Amino acid sequence: MTDRDRDLDLDRDGLPRLPAVANGSPVAESLPGLARVAGTAALNTAGWGLRTTARNWRRVGRAATNRDEAVALIREVGTVVGTVGDIARQVADGVPVGTALLKAGEQLGGVVSGSPSRAHENGRVVGGEVTGERPTTLRERGQELLEKSRDVWATDDRHPAFDRILDDLAPDEARILVMLLKNGPQPSVDIRTGGPVGMVSSQLIAPGLNMVGARAGLRHLDQVPSYLNNLFRLGLVWFSREALRDHMEYQVLEAQPDVLDAMHSVKFAKVVRRSIHLTPFGEEFVKQALVDEVTAESPELPEHDAPPEGAGD
Repeated sequence: MTDRDRDLDLDRDGLPRLPAVANGSPVAESLPGLARVAGTAALNTAGWGLRTTARNWRRVGRAATNRDEAVALIREVGTVVGTVGDIARQVADGVPVGTALLKAGEQLGGVVSGSPSRAHENGRVVGGEVTGERPTTLRERGQELLEKSRDVWATDDRHPAFDRILDDLAPDEARILVMLLKNGPQPSVDIRTGGPVGMVSSQLIAPGLNMVGARAGLRHLDQVPSYLNNLFRLGLVWFSREALRDHMEYQVLEAQPDVLDAMHSVKFAKVVRRSIHLTPFGEEFVKQALVDEVTAESPELPEHDAPPEGAGD
């Protein structure tokens, strides 16, 4: 035991007692910082981490503003992590709080490593403090991806884009996807000018008219064109220039008011039949993210044509 340790006021657990704290004193102001280090220590300690519960996390939150809770938490974690006790000792001896916390980060193997200059070189500085390691480079991420590809024990076959796609979907768009999976490709028509003039130069009057909104039970029927454009952007649907094999599908569509209005807006009109399909990527997404396993594995699901090469150009 050193002479400095003999001079310290230790409690019954052998940890240094924090001096009496008055509001506005350096030690009082350091308590939130000490509480954060205590929380970091808890994460890096197997014994305390096994007992981490929602109650413990609430304690860490309270310690940021409550002196007594901070002291209690520091002492508890300090029984298994000597670093925290050393922080309290340094602060009590008048060591600047920033210096004590920086040394603690080095000892705990946290986000700060090496000298202060090295930490600033590798870290992000926010409000004068080093908050984390440098961002991972594109090449490092690529190497990590290749390492995962060599992992023969990996069982997660979900495409990593699926999580991001869910964030980019509107509720109505999810309903469109499920309807396409269960009901199959949907008819769509373009209304163009016809007659003798149309044989030479046909003009587009109304493109992509369909009954997707009504068949999917959408809440915002006026947004169907935007919904389909977004689904196409995400690579989930594609628009075929070919008609469906069952031409009966078009009879109901061509009797809809918007189709009739477009046809009656010109003297001569002609109907060009198209179709809307799920892409193979879209089918896989719907099966994994939007329907249950029974539906996804059903052999009775309608088939969708795959887009031809260069269909997205």
